[in-house]
Amino acid sequence: MALSVDGDAKQSFAAVFALQGSSKQGSLTLSTPLGTVLAELQWMPGHAVLRSPRGERTASSLDALLEEALGSAIPVQALFAWLQGELAAAAGWQADLSRLSDGQLTAVRSNPLPRATLRIALER
Repeated sequence: MALSVDGDAKQSFAAVFALQGSSKQGSLTLSTPLGTVLAELQWMPGHAVLRSPRGERTASSLDALLEEALGSAIPVQALFAWLQGELAAAAGWQADLSRLSDGQLTAVRSNPLPRATLRIALER
């Protein structure tokens, strides 16, 4: 998974990820290619937890914690659909699923600014 955010202070983030569950209840683990865990997120309705080397944070929204962990919110509900090959709508995001059969997914957020690009490479 790679996320880049344009703007005055361009940001980028890349990690190996393991996604489990659903958009309602699940977990996301982000780690380095060597296996060091960077962050673990768990969520259920009304509650989300982010565990990282910097400590543990909780919120009522997964979106807020993802923005903190990645530098930009990503549409988790749509992401689950996109990974299943379903072109789900997500406000401000446009997904390209044309290479999903090759294990490649790209989504671009154009609104709100700054523009963000999410690239996912799946192991088959």
